[in-house]
Amino acid sequence: METRFSQRRQRLLDLKVRREGQIPAPARLAGPAVFEQCPGCGEPVPQTQWARGPYVCPRCGYHRPIGGYLRLSQLLDPGTFRELDGTLTSGNPLDFPGYEQKLASARRSTGLAEGVVSAKGKLCGIPLVMVVMDSRFFMGSMGVAVGEKVTRAVETARKAKLPLVIFTASGGARMQEGILSLMQMAKTAQAIQKFQDAGGLYITVMTHPTTGGVTASFASLGDIALAEPGALSGFAGPRVIEQTIGEKLPEGFQRAEYLLEHGFLDAVVPRDRMKETLCSILRLHGKGGAARG
Repeated sequence: METRFSQRRQRLLDLKVRREGQIPAPARLAGPAVFEQCPGCGEPVPQTQWARGPYVCPRCGYHRPIGGYLRLSQLLDPGTFRELDGTLTSGNPLDFPGYEQKLASARRSTGLAEGVVSAKGKLCGIPLVMVVMDSRFFMGSMGVAVGEKVTRAVETARKAKLPLVIFTASGGARMQEGILSLMQMAKTAQAIQKFQDAGGLYITVMTHPTTGGVTASFASLGDIALAEPGALSGFAGPRVIEQTIGEKLPEGFQRAEYLLEHGFLDAVVPRDRMKETLCSILRLHGKGGAARG
């Protein structure tokens, strides 16, 4: 759990990026030292050290989940952030009891309109479209609005002939939207197919956790598939699988390192090397605009 201090800092960064359309300089963290236990190794880590990490444990390398706007601020060139469909939100299509109140609460606590942020910008001077799922909002579950925002971002990249990078983080389909949520799997996958048929470069980066319908659709369709260290990715979680088959799964099953070893990923990239890795890939592929052979 994030402390109130880190949550407040995250919201301020989010608001700064959205309102000013630019990347903020790293903020100085004032006040008394605040320690927070690392979920990976259990050791106390100063909050200032988490922020310098960025949000990576200096002792064990555990990568904490971070918000969508914060991740964009770490990657996009200053002054290039332009949000796409920032006001697009979910309704309550099935009149699910209490859903509207939960949505309102999630928006207040996170400062997000939905569980995904999409933007046009530049990375190392290269124009692109970047989409980041945010697990703080309904665990990044994919409902109608999330599927629509992802689809619109893909279509924007296709029409503008820009490379596409999507950071995934999801607990699966949003049960409050039922079959309408599951329909987003086919919708996003079709948009990706049209984008790739047009010669676009699609890079997917799986962060912890990426599961359910997101894994079974656009998260697994990248031309190049990357992941952060320790990220879990799969359709069903390991506990569900073990209960279903009645057997113990291999150590590290569905974690990024296991998936890399078994050919599901192209690379596992630490957060502090993510920007340079993406820049190298974009340059290598002619900025994503070359037609396929």
